[in-house]
Amino acid sequence: MKGNLIIISSPSGGGKGTLIKEILKTTPNIGYSVSYTTRAMREGEENGRDYLFVSYQEFSDLIKQDEFLEYAEVHGNFYGTSKTRVNHETDAGRDVILEIDVQGAENIVRDFPEAVSIFILPPSFEVLRDRLTDRATETTENLALRLKNSFGEVQKFKEFQYIVINDEKQQATNDLRTIILAERLKRVRQTGAIQDILDSFDISKFNTVGD
Repeated sequence: MKGNLIIISSPSGGGKGTLIKEILKTTPNIGYSVSYTTRAMREGEENGRDYLFVSYQEFSDLIKQDEFLEYAEVHGNFYGTSKTRVNHETDAGRDVILEIDVQGAENIVRDFPEAVSIFILPPSFEVLRDRLTDRATETTENLALRLKNSFGEVQKFKEFQYIVINDEKQQATNDLRTIILAERLKRVRQTGAIQDILDSFDISKFNTVGD
């Protein structure tokens, strides 16, 4: 059976990247889809690990090649989810996490209703502002734009199946892992194993009483 498509989204600064790194370290049989982006690489990031950093022209070429499951413009830059990478993981039976912005998540949920959608909420606007400020990766103008956009982004929580409030990292990580593992236990995802068990209860395998 194909692996689950797991969408994890949040307002910028919601902490989804940190939680996903914890999940990848502690949860078996799960992969991560590295997205393409046209934004500049930040200090400490690595091409191919955090994002696939490309030019606007390269991104446009990938659109023409039908390489994206979804793509969107966010805060003045483009982000896209690789169809090739996602299919490789799910076809191998591994769950795959898509770390995407709210706009991209909307597109995936619309096109893949079977996907598992999880929204990460900060405990308050003040905490979100402090996290973005402490990150010190944005210009003053970009920081102001991200904070302004966050008011609309948090309202999108209603479009997701699950909500994780990212107040304390360990608790939020545990909540996220619980969702992923519970989704694997759904009846519809265990039909093969269930049928094997039912087949083992074939009454013809047993002698009748007195024989």
